[in-house]
Amino acid sequence: MNELNDEFWSSRYNSNLTGWDLGEVSRPLKEYIDQLVDKDISILIPGCGNSYEAEYLLSKGFKKVTLIDISKVLTDSLKEKFVKEIKAAKCEVIHGDFFSLEGNFDLILEQTFFCALDPSLRGSYARKMSQLLSKKGVLAGVLFGVQMPGGPPFGGSADEYLRYFEKYFESKISACYNSIKPREGKELFIQLKLKN
Repeated sequence: MNELNDEFWSSRYNSNLTGWDLGEVSRPLKEYIDQLVDKDISILIPGCGNSYEAEYLLSKGFKKVTLIDISKVLTDSLKEKFVKEIKAAKCEVIHGDFFSLEGNFDLILEQTFFCALDPSLRGSYARKMSQLLSKKGVLAGVLFGVQMPGGPPFGGSADEYLRYFEKYFESKISACYNSIKPREGKELFIQLKLKN
């Protein structure tokens, strides 16, 4: 689906057609972040959207947060929002294609970016994540655990997702116990570590 490009996503943000946007850090990710101790880890948030997770991380003292999104409208807005943190080299905002990103990260936070991609890219997503994670890194976050025809977002099941991840990762996928009311029973939490 080539139409899921900068123009598509920027028009969604310009028109405020962002039904997936909670207006705050998602509860499963907030609780995951709260148990992280090392504030010096390098963190990537791909398909970062309005970056409430980044805002929360920075407020908690994390010092190396990288955001990437394909929407220029969005990344321009984030560069204004995080101007102090960017100047202090605590945050980097990249306008670009996730699949072209290079680097190595200790933690990659997934907030339904996977489900925003055309399902034909899921195998490529798993491979790219395995390349971006540091040796002991973790890919953690939230996926939709229900079918969502017509997307984006595109849903699926834990069994389906495992088929993409098992080649590269030791995978832990479980139902979210701490979703907000409208998403109860519809979200999965993933924690993936590279296979040795």
